Amino acid sequence: MLFRSAPDALTPILAYHVINNAAVFSIDLTNGITPTMLSGGTTTITLTGGAKIKGKSNASASNIIATDIITTNGVIHVIDSVLLP
Repeated sequence: MLFRSAPDALTPILAYHVINNAAVFSIDLTNGITPTMLSGGTTTITLTGGAKIKGKSNASASNIIATDIITTNGVIHVIDSVLLP
């Protein structure tokens, strides 16, 4: 398991999955935007060929497979792979 020997490595990866101080709905997404994540890094959103988000260290983008799931503290969008800072 990737995090068995280094659980502290999980915190920055989880923080890289949260947009800093914003509730962003799918209607707010535009092609090429680079939102700043809670961890301080940025990701890239592309809409060509379906909505995708790419982490800085990912070889390819993650597909956004479900959107606008409203929770008590924000909005969740489901992706199909882990974003890497």
